[in-house]
Amino acid sequence: MKAFPSEFFFRLSPTRVLQAVEAAGFVPSGHCFALNALENRVYDVRLEDGRHVVAKFYRPGRWSRETILDEHRLLEALVQAEIPVCAPLRFPDGGTLHEIEDIHYAIWPRTGGRSPDELADDQVEVLGRLMARIHAIAADLGAPHRATLDPDSVPLAALEVLEEGDWLPPACAARYERAVLSLVETYRDRSRGIGIQPIHGDCHAGNLLHGTEGWFFLDFDDMVIGPPVQDVWMLLPGRDAEADRQRRVLVEAYKQFRSFDDRSFALIEPLRGFRFVFYAGWIARRWEDPAFPDAFPHFGTEEYWETETRDLEELVERISKGEDLLTPAERQEAIVSGGEPELTNEDFFWDL
Repeated sequence: MKAFPSEFFFRLSPTRVLQAVEAAGFVPSGHCFALNALENRVYDVRLEDGRHVVAKFYRPGRWSRETILDEHRLLEALVQAEIPVCAPLRFPDGGTLHEIEDIHYAIWPRTGGRSPDELADDQVEVLGRLMARIHAIAADLGAPHRATLDPDSVPLAALEVLEEGDWLPPACAARYERAVLSLVETYRDRSRGIGIQPIHGDCHAGNLLHGTEGWFFLDFDDMVIGPPVQDVWMLLPGRDAEADRQRRVLVEAYKQFRSFDDRSFALIEPLRGFRFVFYAGWIARRWEDPAFPDAFPHFGTEEYWETETRDLEELVERISKGEDLLTPAERQEAIVSGGEPELTNEDFFWDL
């Protein structure tokens, strides 16, 4: 009996990875190393000629072939425009996407470099100009098969998964739902008239490399149709006055290449809340994958949900008081008076 695609995906072995790379027209040396990834399966493979390639196997049932090819088309267009991204290599048949056991996979060049710990203003300006060029090309090209980053497809869909799966304990369920619905209401109110377009969607520092060849934007796997400010705040996610100042430095550089709707700064905190809820829903959706219970051993515990609920409630309270709409000068005054909250790991995000 043929294995269900997800079953094959969960037990993907180095031997099958090498067979897939060979079937794509490459000659692997036998060296195969699993890279750190949860949503997809990603392997570094050394070829006989000494080159290294990265074989990426897409999680079955997540994206259709057309959805993945939206990403590939954008990456090829960006490379042609000499924007530093990694585009998939072409197979001998000219395509960029093949299948093995009904699992989509692609082969990518390996890119060297390190993710930045901190960004100086001159680096932020460079990245702002690059982001503007990426967004300009993405807007022109379009992504007809990509999902939209909106309340229905992100926090409300995640909340439905959590409630239908009985993940939320009785002590937190009503509070958690109220916080999510408050975020949704705020986002809908603040987002009126703000344009959306194809964006990276997961543009955190872990998807940015700097090496001898300069900057590289990586992993457009989560490309969505959404407000450009999503990429801005994900790259500079802090909630303090300095992060706010650097976001404005980035946007001023961005404006050298294309317009930016400054009203969308008001979407940052609701979008941050969306990320909290999406992350919990994402883990719940993937719990049958053996890698997830190992990676998130505390997920689903009373302590976990109390912390998640409290974080959401505090975010909603901050938004309700208008604290996220303070000007840079007002934020600086809050720091001096001791009112600025300390940053925690909840303010930052890692690769999915």
